[in-house]
Amino acid sequence: MTHSRREAIRMGAAALAGAGVASALAAIAQETTMVEGDRVTTGAGDLIVQPVNHASLVLGLGDIVIYADPVGDPTLYAGLPAPTLILVTHEHGDHFNVATLAAIFDTETRLVANPRVFDMLPAELQARATALANGQSATEAGVPIEAIPAYNNSPDRLQYHPQGRDNGYILSLGDRRIYIAGDTEDTPEMRALTNIALAFLPMNLPYTMSVEQAASVVIEFAPGIVYPYHYRGSDYGGFQGAGRGRRRGNRGSAPRLVSGLRLP
Repeated sequence: MTHSRREAIRMGAAALAGAGVASALAAIAQETTMVEGDRVTTGAGDLIVQPVNHASLVLGLGDIVIYADPVGDPTLYAGLPAPTLILVTHEHGDHFNVATLAAIFDTETRLVANPRVFDMLPAELQARATALANGQSATEAGVPIEAIPAYNNSPDRLQYHPQGRDNGYILSLGDRRIYIAGDTEDTPEMRALTNIALAFLPMNLPYTMSVEQAASVVIEFAPGIVYPYHYRGSDYGGFQGAGRGRRRGNRGSAPRLVSGLRLP
């Protein structure tokens, strides 16, 4: 059984009424179906990057609208078009919330998640979802997706994100590869990435990377543009010079740090 987006909003708002977000219905009714923000040129048109908060963000390219780790009050997504694709990296509450997903789901929405989150979805959402484990790939809503391992590898942080459970994602949009890292440290899998046009990297301790780790790994895999996100409590100023060191092959120019659309 599927529902229209407004029916889904109604269901989500009803489920969340006790949390004071029933106003989502009125707000979504006024949506403008536009994604606004930074523009990144691709062979299929401009990719638009619109942050929401913390680790939640929206990407738009033509008819494709991608929500990554949408959480929080559904009114945060008022004024945005319905998602064609939702990505969930892992189960923590600042990345995954069933009620928010139910509120923003549309009849055509597809969802991709790691297996742990997939198993936690209610049946109606699970029927529209695909589970991707580390290293697997799929095409959903016309978007090729690769699941990249996301985990802690410092001895004192292993309990936060164990290896093998959580995902980052690489999306192929137009002729660009977009990397959404999720919650992870500087890993060998990240260092081995190639041809990343745009990367969203976390940098807050103790859960993800330090600013110094993020700077080091950026020098190695050399994304074209970097968005710091999930950085609460971190002084990301030291990240500004991350691309000035010697990069693999010394190819091209230094990565560009986008500071105007950080996701605190």
